[in-house]
Amino acid sequence: MSATLLLVIATVLISIAAWRNESLMDRWIMNPYAVAKRGEYYRLVTSGFLHADYGHLFFNMFSFFSFGQALEGVFTILFGDLGGVVFVLFYIAGIIVSDIPTLLKYRDQSRYNSLGASGGVSAVIFAMILLNPFMSLQLIFIPIPIPGFIFGFLYLGYSYYASRQGASGINHDAHLYGALFGMLFMAVAYPASLPAFAEQLSAWRPFSR
Repeated sequence: MSATLLLVIATVLISIAAWRNESLMDRWIMNPYAVAKRGEYYRLVTSGFLHADYGHLFFNMFSFFSFGQALEGVFTILFGDLGGVVFVLFYIAGIIVSDIPTLLKYRDQSRYNSLGASGGVSAVIFAMILLNPFMSLQLIFIPIPIPGFIFGFLYLGYSYYASRQGASGINHDAHLYGALFGMLFMAVAYPASLPAFAEQLSAWRPFSR
């Protein structure tokens, strides 16, 4: 069984358990005040295995599984037998790193909470975009497939704008910083990915036959 599938199963089971156990949800959700004032740093990880509802859970896990299987295969090539372990650590690191800006911003607000795997999922998606910028993405609200790098630029731009507005109820900072972490990690772990990405983009002719 792949590490990707194990993470999906764990996330689904923990999310459902937390919906049925309010105490578990309260203990594991990302509460910056509890992390900063009480040293409950484990919340930076556990919150990534919690979701608000079935729609939130399905969207994150479907996206993660779609890209995670491919990226886990890349990690196996890069790191050999440790590829699965490195992939899990990378995913969890994406969750943690993506939550740090939220921790710093809301550390004095005891009522602020955040949850979801979006930071880790964004890290996985954007690591794959760096490796394969022309991977085809089919979005519900766009009837035709679009190249991954175009989706990436739009996603980062929107996340930056929305995070500055701060009124949507969605932690866009986690999306933004998770995505940046994923690309940075891949650029360091596989340095050839960055010039290859630039070369592919420079050769792109959107309307050529």
